Amino acid sequence: MQFQDVSLLSVGFVLPPEIITSEEIENRLSPVYERLRLPQGRLEGMSGIQSRRLWERGTRLSDVSARSVQLAMRAANVLPARIGALIHASVCREFLEPATACRVHHLAGLPSKAWVYDLSNACLGVMNGAVQIASLIDAGVIDAGIVVGTEDSRGLLEATIAQLLGDEELTRQSIKPAFASLTIGSGSCAWLLGRTSLFGERGASVHGAVAVAKTEFHDLCQSDTDQAGASMAPTMQTDSELLLEAGIETGAQAFDALLEELQWERASIGRTVCHQVGTAHRRRMLERLALPLERDFSTFARLGNTGSVALPTALGLGVEEGFVDGGTRIALLGIGSGLNSVMMGLTCRQIDVAKETFG
Repeated sequence: MQFQDVSLLSVGFVLPPEIITSEEIENRLSPVYERLRLPQGRLEGMSGIQSRRLWERGTRLSDVSARSVQLAMRAANVLPARIGALIHASVCREFLEPATACRVHHLAGLPSKAWVYDLSNACLGVMNGAVQIASLIDAGVIDAGIVVGTEDSRGLLEATIAQLLGDEELTRQSIKPAFASLTIGSGSCAWLLGRTSLFGERGASVHGAVAVAKTEFHDLCQSDTDQAGASMAPTMQTDSELLLEAGIETGAQAFDALLEELQWERASIGRTVCHQVGTAHRRRMLERLALPLERDFSTFARLGNTGSVALPTALGLGVEEGFVDGGTRIALLGIGSGLNSVMMGLTCRQIDVAKETFG
């Protein structure tokens, strides 16, 4: 699909205060490592992830999401009254009902006329939400909207460590499906999109998006039962090797579709941002897409895989750190469990960014 009058005006994101390194996680797993004779440094060596962040215990996701929303509005100098839609799109949510978006909407002081709901699609939630908001803007339904997500990895990380420590029958082979769960980090990010003809030549022009679904691979990465609330202790099983191969081919199909939809050439793309999984995924994906590594911005080494907010936050950090210049074409290369891929094409003018640490 193509958009005619949509801009990504701003990015607001919040970083958790607690940093936990891969070395610290391996130290907690030392009885398992010793029994299975696993080498220290394996986690960082295989993933490229040095650290990830955690929210303080007791932090409410909706509090953090509301702050990201406020930062995005402040960065773009857009008043709450102009927001016509709020989508909360992370994997994590506070409750099954009402929608977590409802409390975020209330805390952020958004108008009662807004469309307010949750959306979830693994690591693609925020990108899916951005596409929905862009569609509402182009259809003339709203003038501006915000998609936000907050991911909390503490429960998954601690449940995985406890499970591994308690499994006396664990082998070097059976530990593999738990590996991806040790790479997950926490974070929060909001994107504010608006009608270009109303807000002017600001932010980044959103040209269009494509989606590819390869659902025959839906069982390669699965959590346990749907849970919500502070007491949840989720676990996840991931076939990382098969997921990597299937994900790369899904991404290649989506990227070809994006080039065709937007009538772009590879050489015209100045910057890329991938989903933030790890070193092997990034290198293999960019090689398959015939895109140069030096034009890609990544954050997984310092933030881990932060789910639905990984790519959106990476875009914000890339802008803040000067990696993205005005006039640059940007390809956002999203992929998530399912398997699904959503990719978007932007041309940057000047995206406003605001960030802070929560807690």
